[in-house]
Amino acid sequence: MASAGPTSNSFVSQRLKLHYADWGNQDAPPMLLVHGGRDHCRNWDWVAERLRDRWHVIAPDLRGHGDSAWAPDGNYEMGAFVYDLAQLVHQLDLAPVTIVAHSMGGNIALRYTGLYPENVRKLVAIEGLGPSPKILAERAATPFAERFRKWIDDKRQAAGRTPRRYATLDDALARMMAENAYLSPEQARHLTIHGISRNEDGTWSWKFDNYLNVWPVVDLPQADIESLWSAIACPTLLLYGADSWASNPAQDGRIAHFHSAQVIEFENAGHWLHHDQFDRFMSTLDDFL
Repeated sequence: MASAGPTSNSFVSQRLKLHYADWGNQDAPPMLLVHGGRDHCRNWDWVAERLRDRWHVIAPDLRGHGDSAWAPDGNYEMGAFVYDLAQLVHQLDLAPVTIVAHSMGGNIALRYTGLYPENVRKLVAIEGLGPSPKILAERAATPFAERFRKWIDDKRQAAGRTPRRYATLDDALARMMAENAYLSPEQARHLTIHGISRNEDGTWSWKFDNYLNVWPVVDLPQADIESLWSAIACPTLLLYGADSWASNPAQDGRIAHFHSAQVIEFENAGHWLHHDQFDRFMSTLDDFL
């Protein structure tokens, strides 16, 4: 008999109703699994099923993602995501909590942990440091007014774009497979089923808000982000895929801002290394925990 899946719950943050999946085992130590951009909480199901007997696993849908509400103004700046995570930990009384987070979720979790180092017991961030120093330098070379105008143009275009509609679930599945060649057919189907909803006319669209494609024009100064990394006090694991576009902090110098972080690179893995090399990821995670 297959084990029961998680229960769906919600909490309120900045007037938004945000969803999270709760895998039960209330008396075990709490663990948050935080997904990345344009993803959803059920991306963690395989990980949660392995951990649920030892941990109280909670996986939130970030605002604008999955079954969480969309920001009414279409703005998704990092401060709002960090606030939402702080609200979840606060409302569910999870501290001190262990956090495993991917990509944008890792970026959020690293900032939260730097703000509240006493609230996090251990932290695993999969490719979560954000843009590389090289990309930041390229961005800074473009005058600010030009970047701001581009952001306005991009927002205007997003406002006129309706969510893409797929005639069949298999069409959406093909898109998912094209996005990550490492996924098995079973993984891709699971991620697609939980990441898509059916429209009234019978077509299918991804659950995430289109406005998430337009990154905010202003973020914290990089020096302030680095100061938050430096404030992290718990054991920290930074994981990278050898075949990913993300820049490895052990090679680009960003590891210098961490006191006790370890970097591990996975061969034959891309940005979603927890899918691409699942068994190795779980064994690495178990060793760390």
